[in-house]
Amino acid sequence: MKIKIALLIIGSYLFLMGISCQQQSEKVATEKKYLNLSDSVHYIGMQNCRQCHENIYQTFIQTGMGKSFEKASKKKSSGKFDEHALVYDKFNNFYYKPFWSQDSLKIMEFRLSGKDTIHKRIQTIQYIVGSGQHTNSHIFNAGNYLYQAPLTFYTQKGKWDLPPGFENGSNTRFSRIIGLECLSCHNAYPQFIEGSENKFTEVPQGIDCERCHGPGSLHVKEKKEGKIIDIKKDIDYTIVNPGKMPTEMQFQICQRCHLQGNAVLKEGHSFYDFRPGMKLSDVMYVFMPEYAGAEKEFIMASHVERLKMSKCYLETKQTANPKDGLSCISCHNPHISVKKTQKEVFNTVCQKCHSPSPKNNICTLDLEKRKSKNNNCVGCHMAKSGTIDIPHVISTDHYIRKPENKEQLASIKKFIRLRCINEPNPPKIETAKAYINYYEKFSPNSAFLDSAATYMQNPQNTDIRIQYKTLVHLAYLQKNYTLIIKYAEEINPINMLKKKSWTNEDAYAAYRTGDAYYNMGMTEKAIPYFQRAILLAPFIPQFQNRYGSCLMQRGNVAEAKNIFQQLRTENKNYLPAISNLGYAYLINDKDTGMAAKLYNETLEIDPDNESAILNKAGLYIYKNQFSVARKLLMQASKKKPQDTHILEILESIKNMQDVKPSNNFNTIKR
Repeated sequence: MKIKIALLIIGSYLFLMGISCQQQSEKVATEKKYLNLSDSVHYIGMQNCRQCHENIYQTFIQTGMGKSFEKASKKKSSGKFDEHALVYDKFNNFYYKPFWSQDSLKIMEFRLSGKDTIHKRIQTIQYIVGSGQHTNSHIFNAGNYLYQAPLTFYTQKGKWDLPPGFENGSNTRFSRIIGLECLSCHNAYPQFIEGSENKFTEVPQGIDCERCHGPGSLHVKEKKEGKIIDIKKDIDYTIVNPGKMPTEMQFQICQRCHLQGNAVLKEGHSFYDFRPGMKLSDVMYVFMPEYAGAEKEFIMASHVERLKMSKCYLETKQTANPKDGLSCISCHNPHISVKKTQKEVFNTVCQKCHSPSPKNNICTLDLEKRKSKNNNCVGCHMAKSGTIDIPHVISTDHYIRKPENKEQLASIKKFIRLRCINEPNPPKIETAKAYINYYEKFSPNSAFLDSAATYMQNPQNTDIRIQYKTLVHLAYLQKNYTLIIKYAEEINPINMLKKKSWTNEDAYAAYRTGDAYYNMGMTEKAIPYFQRAILLAPFIPQFQNRYGSCLMQRGNVAEAKNIFQQLRTENKNYLPAISNLGYAYLINDKDTGMAAKLYNETLEIDPDNESAILNKAGLYIYKNQFSVARKLLMQASKKKPQDTHILEILESIKNMQDVKPSNNFNTIKR
């Protein structure tokens, strides 16, 4: 039987956001632009919204969005802290144990040799991410730099494990940065320090009203001035009410965060720039991988794309009223927790088009069986299953379809391409960036770099200037330093790379250019590029660390030492600077005691730190203690058995009896 579209009836069951959610005007906000899209309108915070909307505030803070991000506390945590709260990373030989010390949440990392503990690190956790419906992940603050800890609690299975992306040998331990992209979806907008990747001066506590309704300063101002709009008859354009927008524009708001993918910002934009009422493609392009044979699989944040595959959506979107298409808020009231929403609420939406009566029995399930399942449409047609990107999590698949058997689900996956979800014809340069990002963030397969190159073939001189940052990024990942130098020599880009931005694109292009010269031994030409990178982004520690190493190579050890000391003070979690500072003490001051202290400080935090191990081995070579140096180098060789540099040093000291101190420093890799 053909599906009947109940236009006006469905509209009455939509859960609409904003003032007077139960009584909405049928007028759709299409003919005017929302006034709070203006840059002059600013965010005011949820507590200001609360003054007029206390009831909505009280229910919203119980939702997944309202509980998305909070300071670490026993009340916030969903974790179980019993004898089973122990995780072992077999690839890197680390154990992880969460525990409470009074009111502080801590994570202990340790390593055993037999029954002896040979490494222990305890990290205090400042924030918990996630409402607890699926997970709790953990963030710590190191001098206002935010990092993710290597431990997540998966609430549905009640178990601790490594976070997504840390598994199967990819454990980055305590060094995964939490940048603006991450924080701006899991939280209200933070105060981010320009010129950094993960430094913040203020971090809010949960997603707030303005993420869906837009900045509220104009709305509050007009209400205080007595400018009241009768929203039963008209639309208040000082604030966005997504429920009065066309379905596709509603999706844009939801997809700002509920579209986990590979986001490529448009030139000159940042993750702050999207406001409700805009198209997502005004700010960014989002790419997703497509696999043949994987149509039945889905990632956690793909709800809209899955819904759009459904016949229910495809037919309702053809209606005359653009507000009546099936959308997220057809079933979900964003102001009320899904945990407190009865399943009948969802099924009622289905039954407005699909009558459950025997006379109009669209459901093919036997009537008695259907009754035994309480006519739960969602339970059958929106099956729950695991997601492909987050382990131990069961989520509702929003692709509405007939139940499928296991044979139908079995398939062979084959990568096809990266597809832009929110723009059918993205520019070639953005597509190239998407492949580069996918290589860096998700899958370090050189085929993705090859795909990026196909969108940037045969650049002429003018193209090099236009595409320089992306061309350099690609060549840098391919370690083609000669090509980067070729580009730089052709156009002399130093004066072109001068823009500060939230994304640090110019700074990174300058850094990569300088590093290409550095790796090719052309340190004099590297210096101005490192200096430009630091000027544009002074809070990205690797820029200053590399600049310091370059100065060391040129014999300016005293200045390099100051740089490493400042880095150590600024960000104690950045270990390369500590190890390099020890090396500078040895070179500049012949201070073997301070060098050893700093190397040991690095290794106490990261026992596998290659730079510190090699530097410490160099120290023992300097002290003619070759057997100790050999032991350290063998330790490093076990982690990287194919590292030719380590093997060369081992060979050089194999039969060494006497080594002059002045010859020792060049044997250790910087």
